Amino acid sequence: MNEVATLLCRAQVGLEAPLVQVEVTVGSGLPAFHLVGLPATVVRESRDRVRAALLSSGFEFPGGHIVVNLAPAEIPKEGGRFELPIALGILIASGQFRRTEIRGCCACELYGELGLGGEVKSVRGILLAAAHASRDGHELIVPAANADEALIGAGTSVRGASHLKEVCRHLTGEEPLRLHSPPAEDRRPERRVEAGPDISEVRGQMLAKRALLIAAAGGHSLLMIGPPGCGKSMLAQRLPGLLPPLTDAEALDCAAIASVSAAGFDMGGFGRRPFRSPHHTASPASVVGGGALARPGEISLAHHGVLFLDELPEFDRQVLEALREPLEAGVVRIARAAAHTDYPAQFQRVAAMNPCPCGHLGDPDGACRCTPAQAQRYRARISGPLLDRLDMHVQVSRLEAGDFGEHLPQGESTAALAVRVAAARTRQLARQGRCNARLTDAQVERCCALEPPARALLDRTMRHLRFSARTRQRILKVARTIADVDGREAIAGRHVSEAVMLRCLDREPATRACG
Repeated sequence: MNEVATLLCRAQVGLEAPLVQVEVTVGSGLPAFHLVGLPATVVRESRDRVRAALLSSGFEFPGGHIVVNLAPAEIPKEGGRFELPIALGILIASGQFRRTEIRGCCACELYGELGLGGEVKSVRGILLAAAHASRDGHELIVPAANADEALIGAGTSVRGASHLKEVCRHLTGEEPLRLHSPPAEDRRPERRVEAGPDISEVRGQMLAKRALLIAAAGGHSLLMIGPPGCGKSMLAQRLPGLLPPLTDAEALDCAAIASVSAAGFDMGGFGRRPFRSPHHTASPASVVGGGALARPGEISLAHHGVLFLDELPEFDRQVLEALREPLEAGVVRIARAAAHTDYPAQFQRVAAMNPCPCGHLGDPDGACRCTPAQAQRYRARISGPLLDRLDMHVQVSRLEAGDFGEHLPQGESTAALAVRVAAARTRQLARQGRCNARLTDAQVERCCALEPPARALLDRTMRHLRFSARTRQRILKVARTIADVDGREAIAGRHVSEAVMLRCLDREPATRACG
């Protein structure tokens, strides 16, 4: 009976990493190499790389009938991560290693793509696999280039290898691989955070800065409307610096999503609030997620961070409408024939747009060349239901020559505003366990207590401006955040009036004439 060698690895299905047993047997018969178990094309191509790697490393490639089974068979397998365990399985099954020589294979997971010379190359998704392996108490042998990433997700031992022969010497006990253990400070997310651009560098725009402070304090979405060059993008780029540092759990969530994305995980960004800014030509699959391999999109890569959509009306209508459900649910569900995948998408959406196609609607110099109909069509690219789901939309005015004088105050720094944001967030977490933007309808009624004058003001405003029920709830959430920033428990009339003022599109008709 042919000997069956079994080694452990993991597949990657969304944010899950199911355990895969790599079973290898070498029998008599005509030379053949069969790879079964629902392998993708890149996995089937492993046959040639494994053969060349074994020969280049000084081993024999068996001339019999080789069968490699990746079990369980119903889970799709993709990527080059299975090549290292396949090569070792062939060595064991062909008798080049005796079982008595192999140590620790039953509780060790192996990952790595093989070069033609036997090099162990990096693979995608190691952090996610390491986190799952840690739960089962398994040791990991990974490419040396992935060792730092694996150690972030694993609470167990990680060993890095650069060549197939190193792994063979380790398993036989000839030369054990050293445990990978970088300095403890490198593993702390807060030590990886670098100071970003300061909000005080933005000239003027005190209303927009106030809106940015409120957005950061309550986790609210924000739309900035203004002419080209007035500082909308500069303001958006400074929002992550106002947000509280990521917790360890949040940093691991962000890293796990990045590790399974097309770009992979960047160690330099560990512990930093994500800031994603896709171009307006991006496809729905790249923004929301999807494709043949159901990869996470920009909204999932912005999880616990900021998604900035510049030139909002220029985005494809299908992309904008696809954002509506994730904005409410905080998760995006990607359905494919083979599997359904859920990716978290709790992000802060910040968007910017011009007031009209030329960008100068309402300019006191009368520079706008657009007709009211053109301006209306431009605004109509953003649907009413989508605008309804935005907590705030504010006007950002064009800077005048006098706004560039050095004697003019530029407002508080990012560090000073971040202290106020942290204090407001602390009040919210103590009161309801989440930021105000994530309050449920029941929590809004319980946590957003209005003083009598404030309630009367909100009722009058709803009747006059014909706000929807959703708009009313969002105004209450923003007013709750403003009160938290002011250190007040009850919501006063000034908090409600400011929350209404921060929804300029509800107050001004889109067809207003130019100049």
